[in-house]
Amino acid sequence: MLTAIAAAFLGGIILNLMPCVFPVISLKALSLIRHHDKTAHARAEGLAFLFGVVVTMVVLAGALLLARAGGTSVGWGFQLQSPLVIALLILVMLASALNLLGLFEFGLFAQRIGGVGSQRDGLVGSALTGALAIIVATPCSAPFMASAIGYALTQPPAISLVIFISLALGFAAPFTLIAFFPILARVLPAPGAWMNTLKHGLAFPMLGAVGWLIWVLERQAGSAALAAILACCLLLSFSAWLYGMAQKRRMMGKRHLALHVATIAFLLPVLVPLANLKATSGSSETAEAVTAAAAVAWTPQNVDAIKGQGKPILVNFTASWCITCQVNDRTSLSTQAVKAAMARTNTIYMVADSTKYNPDVEQALSDFGRGGLPLYVVYPANGGKPTVLPQVLTPQIVIAALDRATGKKT
Repeated sequence: MLTAIAAAFLGGIILNLMPCVFPVISLKALSLIRHHDKTAHARAEGLAFLFGVVVTMVVLAGALLLARAGGTSVGWGFQLQSPLVIALLILVMLASALNLLGLFEFGLFAQRIGGVGSQRDGLVGSALTGALAIIVATPCSAPFMASAIGYALTQPPAISLVIFISLALGFAAPFTLIAFFPILARVLPAPGAWMNTLKHGLAFPMLGAVGWLIWVLERQAGSAALAAILACCLLLSFSAWLYGMAQKRRMMGKRHLALHVATIAFLLPVLVPLANLKATSGSSETAEAVTAAAAVAWTPQNVDAIKGQGKPILVNFTASWCITCQVNDRTSLSTQAVKAAMARTNTIYMVADSTKYNPDVEQALSDFGRGGLPLYVVYPANGGKPTVLPQVLTPQIVIAALDRATGKKT
């Protein structure tokens, strides 16, 4: 148990470096820069960020454990298997980006998520920044972290929560330490007009996250959901513009009630399409033609029928919402060197897609002691014990594993 707690803490620290966290790096960076020269306030924001991360982790872990106790096989990052959650994250991140661009300022709930506001609202913003960061980070697993989560999911709830809290503490540790020890942030320039330019520039990673999530939503729920979320994004953007104009008129001492009414009138229809979002049936084609002309559909039955028949099997457990999975696909599994190694070793390639909820995939992750994605498994040609590959791949790792699976020395 102590090993799992330590692994979870270390994995949480490493999670800050994983691609999954890149979409919200602007929120963390801007919150750090705003008050690094005010020690007391910086420490308060660091604690608020830590609080947001830990509380959100407890809520997510509690929901995960309750679902599993009820007999549902779900794993790490389960919330991003819901089209409704994806859609809400799209709108939250779009609102944060519009706020960073200066379309509107204080008072809107989504603005506080971006952590940009008065000092009174700054602590709320930091806490919500931590909440958003851990929600977006959970789809992927960092080194050390996967085994800790896999262990946690097999333990009593109290032990599981301790491990998940250790993960949250590790995730929040770098930001909180910098907030508590200003000497670590002395490399940052003094606050000034340049911060507005930086604030505008940091909106674009958020817009990139919006684009990624829209792509994930289309794969989960189809073209109708794509049309709905694009309409929602347009209405939300227009509402933010109206709200920003109302703020400017208020500061000039002019009437602004009509603009507030118009803002609400355009904002309310945004919520209507969300109630009808649901995952479509059929394959989401997450790793389409990544390494072969046609990957064999993964099912536990297919693996049992094929393994030990003289050909290695490579199973790619993946999902559209797992950014690390997509990076591994592009940098390793789709390279010509890996394709050639697959052809040379007669490897059978299978894709186990968890973009939408798949109980067989969740059960397989549990069987391999993993709580989340990515997961890569190589079954040897002679039917021996399968090998689990690292979560961050290189072409050399995959090729060496395939050679070992055929009994060749590497």
